[in-house]
Amino acid sequence: MTTKTRPTTAEELLHLPDDGFRYELIRGELVKTTPPGQYHGKLAMNVGVDLKIHVRRAGIGEVYTETGYTLSSNPDTVRAPDISFVSRERLDEIGETEGYWQGAPDLAVEVVSPSDRCTRAADKVAEWLRAGTRMVIVVNPRNRTVEVHRSPTDAVTLAEGDVLDGADVIPGWTMPVASIFS
Repeated sequence: MTTKTRPTTAEELLHLPDDGFRYELIRGELVKTTPPGQYHGKLAMNVGVDLKIHVRRAGIGEVYTETGYTLSSNPDTVRAPDISFVSRERLDEIGETEGYWQGAPDLAVEVVSPSDRCTRAADKVAEWLRAGTRMVIVVNPRNRTVEVHRSPTDAVTLAEGDVLDGADVIPGWTMPVASIFS
C-alpha cells in the first residue's frame, strides 16, 4: 500500500515550529538545510551591511536577510536568499506583508555553503532568474570570487581586484570584491 502525501503550502511553512533548522519549500516539498556557519554569515553580512547603508541613504528600497519569497504556487515554492533587495517602487505598489513576499526580489545574494554543490548554486540562480529576479549575486568563498547573473546567458565572474556594481538594479552601489572577503 502506498500513501500519497499532499504538498506543503507556503502558509504551513510560515507556521512551522522552530526546531533550529532552516526550511525552504520547493514545489510543495519541505527541504531542510543546516544553519550557515560563521564564515558564511560573515560574508553575507559584509554584503548586506554595505548594501543596506547605500539603499537607506538613497531611499531606493529595502534590504532583507534570509527572508522568504513565494516564487510559485500550487505547488508552492518559497526560497530565502542570504540577502535580498526590493525596490521602493515595488514596495509602494505591494506594501508590507506579514507572510512571505509574493514574487521574487529585485536582487538575491547567495553565499555558497561548504556543503553546496556547484549544480545546486546554478539551480538556485536559474530559479531566481525565472521568477523575475533582476540580478543574482553568488559569493563563492572557495575561490574568493563573485558571480553576477543578469540572465541565464549574462554572467560575469569577479575576482578580488574587481568591483561589484549594482548597475540599474541598485543604482550607485559599488563594493570592492576584496571587502566581501576581508
